[in-house]
Amino acid sequence: MSGVIIVHGGAGAWDVPKDRAAASMCGVKAAARAGYKFLSEGGSAVDAVEAAVMSLENNPLFNAGTGSILNEDKGIEMDALIMDGSNLKAGGVCSVTNILNPIQLSRVVMDKTEHVLLAGVGALAFAKEMGVQTATYEELHTELAQYKYDNRIGIKGTKGPVLEYKDTVQSIHSDKDLGTVGAVAMDKDGHIAVATSTGGMTGKRPGRVGDTPIIGGGMYADDSIGGVSCTGHGEAISKVCLAYRILQSMSSGTSTEQACTDGVQHMQEKVGGVGAGVIVIDKEGQPSYSFNTGGMAWAYIDKNKDIHSGMLPGDHNTEKFKPQAS
Repeated sequence: MSGVIIVHGGAGAWDVPKDRAAASMCGVKAAARAGYKFLSEGGSAVDAVEAAVMSLENNPLFNAGTGSILNEDKGIEMDALIMDGSNLKAGGVCSVTNILNPIQLSRVVMDKTEHVLLAGVGALAFAKEMGVQTATYEELHTELAQYKYDNRIGIKGTKGPVLEYKDTVQSIHSDKDLGTVGAVAMDKDGHIAVATSTGGMTGKRPGRVGDTPIIGGGMYADDSIGGVSCTGHGEAISKVCLAYRILQSMSSGTSTEQACTDGVQHMQEKVGGVGAGVIVIDKEGQPSYSFNTGGMAWAYIDKNKDIHSGMLPGDHNTEKFKPQAS
């Protein structure tokens, strides 16, 4: 077995024009292929998830890296985390502003420090020290992110930037902006790794950090159980420790698919009508996913080298994976 990889491009309403939906599907499939390339060449699961998430960070359609949304002050603050299930090592960054690929910086935090999480100016200083590529605001800023900011509607009576979007085909998410990207992979040695990256929520308060860089909240990896990457409402995901809850359920004998579904449902029951999606690979190398939002772009390449993908509930398109297309 060369390995298995599954990726997601964020959960949300996904009421999008057909051309943008098609582009999003192409994006997640390209990310899966980018990660699988490492697996097919005998590389590690950590290498695979880093490559997959970098592919999504470099695609302006997704809310991570280039394409990250704007906060209340029109700034860009990004979070990311990577974790190695073979030894529970992890590295993450939060509230970083001028990094081209936050997941790459997270990998360096994991490999080159004794820390798990670096924040803000400290993370940026470390990036410069280690030669991680930086980027200007103009390089990270996109017209889509600006459009989302300009068309937000603050809900009357709320203290913070609780947002809705105008009913328009130009909006990539028609109600809530819940875009985190992520990847889970298993390599030929059975090791599992997870990576996630996000720009957060449009109009968030400066300094707000969601679930993405929090171990056990937005993601977790353990070779003896599996790996999980979450996307959706960060505060809700954090409150129920969604990723760790799903893996604990799996470790107790619940099927991967059921553990995903139960975890998302538990979150909704405990903290209200909020949305989330998850992708998982279990210790046997079986990928799975679940979401309770209008859609979630996902793609995975299985043990038979077939690529599966979808966006809406019930979608499950399959094509034979061709390495030269990566």
